[in-house]
Amino acid sequence: MKLVIVTGMSGAGKTIALKMLEDLGFYCVDNLPISLADKFVQLVSDGGTVQKAALGIDIRSGEGLKDLEGVIEKWRREQMDVQILFLDASNTALIKRYKETRRSHPLAGKGRLETGIEKERARVAFLKKGSDFIIDTSMLLTKELRQELEKIFLKEESFKKYVCYRYVLWL
Repeated sequence: MKLVIVTGMSGAGKTIALKMLEDLGFYCVDNLPISLADKFVQLVSDGGTVQKAALGIDIRSGEGLKDLEGVIEKWRREQMDVQILFLDASNTALIKRYKETRRSHPLAGKGRLETGIEKERARVAFLKKGSDFIIDTSMLLTKELRQELEKIFLKEESFKKYVCYRYVLWL
């Protein structure tokens, strides 16, 4: 079974990416507690009907997020086909998106949005560092994100780790 961990910055497009992966045939689950991730993988692997799965895991996992690194290492030791997709965006783009949607950042509380974003960057840095794919969605249109996901997960083209504004670096 192929497993993709979809993670990254809040507001960078993880929910949209999960919906797109579902359209590509992935069985998708968002915001699954880290403590249940290994059980989920065991269940879908043992059944044999799920060939591709994607887990949306991010800062909403709270303190459990730090346990994800160990879980991923365990899966890789067990030779599981697991990849990490990290969606990022510039602080400017994230602030604009939050202001447009009038939603609050999960780590901002009643404080400044910028402070919440910086806290999140620090907490997810280990995921970004260990990711297989990083897509900067700052200037990507939704259809462009879909094209990139199709190239990576449907066509399985060689991919260079960083995708940036309106151009893609392919090997």
